[in-house]
Amino acid sequence: MLEIKNYNNFILKDISFFLNNDENLLILGENGAGKSTLAKVLSNLIANDNVKIFEESLSKISNKERVEYINYIPPKFEIFDEFMTVLEFLEISFIDNIDENKLKEVLNLLKLDKFVKKSCKNLSSGEKQLLLIASAILHNAKITIFDELTANLDINRVKDIFNILNSNLLNQKIIITHNIDFAFALNYKVLFLKDGKIEFYGTNKEFFEDTNLEKIYNKTIKKVQNHIVVDL
Repeated sequence: MLEIKNYNNFILKDISFFLNNDENLLILGENGAGKSTLAKVLSNLIANDNVKIFEESLSKISNKERVEYINYIPPKFEIFDEFMTVLEFLEISFIDNIDENKLKEVLNLLKLDKFVKKSCKNLSSGEKQLLLIASAILHNAKITIFDELTANLDINRVKDIFNILNSNLLNQKIIITHNIDFAFALNYKVLFLKDGKIEFYGTNKEFFEDTNLEKIYNKTIKKVQNHIVVDL
């Protein structure tokens, strides 16, 4: 369970919503709408007293509890030790003891097994993105927030990630994405931000109704059968 009440800052305005334990969430919106800022607020990377997770104030729990509860995965891979290998990076992703079997399983699943001895800095942008996803699976927080999860991934990798998100490898998920077709296929609850305000909060089905798409996107995005298309 995740709840935020009446949050305001220099970007976000009067943000309030409630997410049940069995719900996953998509955060959508144009560039500059406040999506990444909201993600950082929800994970307490921007300190606040407005967020509750499993009925506890996120700002008042210990750091150990916080990393068990919520994990924010940024849109860009950054690492302070440029000589750290893929294997070393993934080993420190575990909250407690390293599970060698799970580590091997995730390496194989994301096809990172051939890179275990490779320096993280020498990975391609797409490989770095997969490394972040692998890290999230191994971290196994109760809620994982992915900021632009599919950035730098080709269509086959996007399909792999879609399958992972629909599996039981991760617990509750919050996804920030610009990929509208991907968002439609995931069928998660949707929060749409505009100019720092919540413009829409509801089910995937409600969001992708023709009348709502027309209101939100001014006829530039349409639903055609089972796909979302951009009308240029």
